[in-house]
Amino acid sequence: MKNIKSVVFDIGGVLIDWNPRHLFRKVFDNEEEMEWFLTNICTYEWNVQQDGGKLFSVATAELQAKYPEYSDKIALYYDRWEEMLNGEIKETVEIFRKLKSDGMLIYALSNWSHEAFPVAYNRYDFMKEFDGLVVSGYEKLLKPDHAIYRVLMERYNIIPSESVYIDDNKPNADAAAELGFHSIHFLSPDQLRAELKELGVDI
Repeated sequence: MKNIKSVVFDIGGVLIDWNPRHLFRKVFDNEEEMEWFLTNICTYEWNVQQDGGKLFSVATAELQAKYPEYSDKIALYYDRWEEMLNGEIKETVEIFRKLKSDGMLIYALSNWSHEAFPVAYNRYDFMKEFDGLVVSGYEKLLKPDHAIYRVLMERYNIIPSESVYIDDNKPNADAAAELGFHSIHFLSPDQLRAELKELGVDI
């Protein structure tokens, strides 16, 4: 039985269904063309730069200069960013609320742009219920760099051996494990519930 005193959630992909495909399925005529665009132009790696603090306007202009033939579609990425949000992942939010109601300390550690984060924060009620948040865009640090986990640990006096860390990105989950957290690579709400129970968390 582990002595778990806090749980740290990643947000996008764990508590909120964020995916650029929710927007770009409306933009492209077919799935293959959309996937090529997201794999080669507006890539995951490009978006993460903005999660680290780069301004949307700067990132967009740079990419448009590199791929002028896709200028209009590149502009949509952040002009219509809110359409990438497809609501709460309800079953995970239920787990979040159960942990919270049981008195567990709940924190967030998220790679998220400081320009976009307020939109989600204001849209979803559960976002106001965290005991503390660390967001990459404000810190100018990105997961899986250990430095941003240490910001969380020091700011909120979190002891990794007494805390569970949950992330849908395996390298980010692995980095938490390297620092001593009980780390869960999130695949589904049911799997999360089962792994929390294995750690002795009543859920």
